[in-house]
Amino acid sequence: MPIQWFPGHMAKARREVEEKLKLVDFVIELVDARAPFSSQNPMLKQVLQNKPKMIVFMKKDLADQRETAKWLHYFQANGTKTLAVHIDDKADIKQVIQQAKNLGEENMEKLKRKGVQPRAARAIIVGVPNVGKSTLINRLANKKIAKTGDRPGVTKQQLWIKVGKDFELLDTPGILWPKFEDEQIGYRLAALGTIKDQLLSLQDIAAFVISYMQKYYPEMLKDRFAIDHDMEDMWEIFEVIGKQRGCLESGGKVNFDKVADIVLRDLRTGRLGRITLESIEA
Repeated sequence: MPIQWFPGHMAKARREVEEKLKLVDFVIELVDARAPFSSQNPMLKQVLQNKPKMIVFMKKDLADQRETAKWLHYFQANGTKTLAVHIDDKADIKQVIQQAKNLGEENMEKLKRKGVQPRAARAIIVGVPNVGKSTLINRLANKKIAKTGDRPGVTKQQLWIKVGKDFELLDTPGILWPKFEDEQIGYRLAALGTIKDQLLSLQDIAAFVISYMQKYYPEMLKDRFAIDHDMEDMWEIFEVIGKQRGCLESGGKVNFDKVADIVLRDLRTGRLGRITLESIEA
């Protein structure tokens, strides 16, 4: 069943992106390294038209390194300039700036041939909510300009930001698309905190994460929660985790919502290990 979510401010954000697109030379799209395909916004393909684009995998430090390498190759093989970053790695940030400069210079050459005076290259930065846009912008500008937060929807308006003399960035609020036709995409994004937790059952999202880990990361699941890969009853799994982590109510009953919250918090913070929730082979 499709998961629908298209708040009014996101429809407005799309209109604003369309209006501002003619002001920029290229696009920087951010995706979550733990779900690179699912965290791309298919609606942006229509909106961005033929603008030059680079893709930045955010939160690579939380993702499975082997899967990240495969996904980078996949995007690059399709002709898109793509790189992965750890937000606290200065070398990664320099790489983003250099790649952006290269894209900007290509367009500047075209403008020079048309007789347009040289200026700083301009880019628009886009991505789904809570992917780390504001944090990256602050690193690129080397100062705190954009608001940051660990929840979707922190950025509420567009903002021009200078990155040295190299280029200017237009920050935008995170944009989701009208609905997720593939329920799996909805669950991946919900697990990573892109979709607000209130929109789907936390227990269902946690069960999705546990089932995925049983298939692809059984050792990590066993190390963290003592759950064997052949344990199929999700009720039993929640009971084991709940008793282990003290999620008990009066009478010794396990609070499944608390269990779900622990599983998702451990995933999002990396305590479960470096996990990617989708594979090219899957």
